[in-house]
Amino acid sequence: MEPAYKILIADDHPLFREAISSVISSGFSGSEIIETADLDSALEITRANDDLDLILLDLNMPGMHGLNGLISLRNEAPTIPVVIVSAEEDKQVVLQAITYGACGFITKSSPRAQMTEAIQQILNGNVYLPSDIIRTGKENTSRRSRHEENPISPELLNSLTRRQLLVLERMSKGESNKQIAYNLNIAETTVKAHVSAILRKLGVHNRVQAILSASDVDFSQYLKR
Repeated sequence: MEPAYKILIADDHPLFREAISSVISSGFSGSEIIETADLDSALEITRANDDLDLILLDLNMPGMHGLNGLISLRNEAPTIPVVIVSAEEDKQVVLQAITYGACGFITKSSPRAQMTEAIQQILNGNVYLPSDIIRTGKENTSRRSRHEENPISPELLNSLTRRQLLVLERMSKGESNKQIAYNLNIAETTVKAHVSAILRKLGVHNRVQAILSASDVDFSQYLKR
């Protein structure tokens, strides 16, 4: 039997709450769904329900003030996974949300099946990033002025083995260890070993920092060798 989850949907659009609630009900039957429409009540619900499995958070609902609301929620409940669900499709906003503690970012334009897969990945303990946004990196003026805030030097990239480069490339597309193992036809334990080696060689502390650093790398250039 599928596990039942307790999930908070925090969004000020009733139609979208209804839509995401439907996705959860059909994809994760037996789950308890709590709904709210502003940050203050989301914080109250979080305080009263420390057994929440997941919070789906809209970036633009009342009280959020952009990513400040995410920071407040993470400070209030650091152990509860928070995924941003937003119409925003700017790469920098997505990556900043992950930097500030979100464990995933789902765009509201995502197909139903993709939303279900994203939620499942996050409930499984993985970070979910919209690969199309991460790959294309929709440009804007602030993005160009802040281009490559945390770049990886060519020397560090050249220190990675070919297989580690392939794993890092797939990490930067938002793939989970399980997906990487499947796509590269290797064991998941091998992927974990590669990830640990990559973090050590790049001098970063976690997977998210590696993804942020690698988001603008042209991997084809390094895989030619």
